[in-house]
Amino acid sequence: MDDYALSVETADAELPPALAVYAAHLLRRAHIRANRVANHLAPEFGVAAGQGASGARDFQILDALDAPAAYSQQDLGERLGINRTTMVKLIDRLEQAGQVTRARNPGDRRSYVLALTDDGRSAVKAMEPVMAAGDDHLTAALTAAERVRLDALLSTLLARTPPERGVRRTSPLIAQAHHFVRRRIEDALTDVGLQARHFGALTVLADEASSQQRLARRLGISEQAILQIVDDLESAGRVVRERDPRDRRRYALRLTDAGRDALATARRAVEAAETDMGTRLGTDGRAELKALLTKMLRAEV
Repeated sequence: MDDYALSVETADAELPPALAVYAAHLLRRAHIRANRVANHLAPEFGVAAGQGASGARDFQILDALDAPAAYSQQDLGERLGINRTTMVKLIDRLEQAGQVTRARNPGDRRSYVLALTDDGRSAVKAMEPVMAAGDDHLTAALTAAERVRLDALLSTLLARTPPERGVRRTSPLIAQAHHFVRRRIEDALTDVGLQARHFGALTVLADEASSQQRLARRLGISEQAILQIVDDLESAGRVVRERDPRDRRRYALRLTDAGRDALATARRAVEAAETDMGTRLGTDGRAELKALLTKMLRAEV
């Protein structure tokens, strides 16, 4: 299951102090909030869910294809952080709607090259006001200069040219930066049987035992999503469910010694990703990115 499928409206939960120090976690929370805001605003602009493009992720696909560069389905999925199975379904739907074409790559017959149709370009234009309003809503706590600076830092992290002045692409940049960093963390954790989504749960539980419901709220994810994460950790012997001494009707989740060892390994991987961000942005740039994301996330939306 990809990160988007686990994202819900709980993105505005408090930022746990132990996780708020990581730009990687702040990017994830910003990505969830950006999707929620855009999908909430879409009906106000006459963009309804249906066969064609309607949501934030659809816009990201079409917007990326509205450029001189040609992308294979796999390359575009990797750039946007969308797994292969989900990408196939999305492109199938957009192709059926006549917004995208998919043709064999003449340079590699095993892959497909994607192209935007005229209807696809019209869909991008129709969704532009939604995404612009979403960016305004998302970054309302920031000054105009801070908004420009956030886009510039995200572009630098991704080694991309910053958007032209007046062009807002904050939400897509946040999504791509989140997946860029997440992939590096996931790769580093593969050998120890952990995933990036386990890191937040382990970190929060290291401070204190917690009910499953409270853990979900603190991580900003649904109870369905936390159930899968806790099941993974419990099966691996890294978390145990015990009766809550304050309320015997409930269970509390507690980290085991194996869980603390796993957290130490995961923390090194996340800190290595943070160091890589510092290399790309400079130490001051990474601190500035964290400050801007934190200010944005702590504002009510």
